[in-house]
Amino acid sequence: MAKTSSVEKNKRRERLVEKYRTKRGALKAVINNKALSIEGRFEAQLKLATLPRNSSKVRVRNRCELSGRARGFYRKFKLSRIALRDLASIGQIPGLIKSSW
Repeated sequence: MAKTSSVEKNKRRERLVEKYRTKRGALKAVINNKALSIEGRFEAQLKLATLPRNSSKVRVRNRCELSGRARGFYRKFKLSRIALRDLASIGQIPGLIKSSW
């Protein structure tokens, strides 16, 4: 089980990403628009820099829904490799069969 503080910190980051999604997208569109003047694009870049760092999507870490583990994460199931193996062993994941020989 991951530390509760790490899981909560990641949840705060996810909330910040959602809150600033439209604002960041608009500023990034202005920055990437080559037709605009350099000064206007630079102003947008400065405004983007004033937003919280944790509002960036790349700062969010993929974590297991059950344990909060950050490593060995399967995106398709939103589970870590350990939780996936446990659930597959008891037949809780449809279509997934754990092999053993």
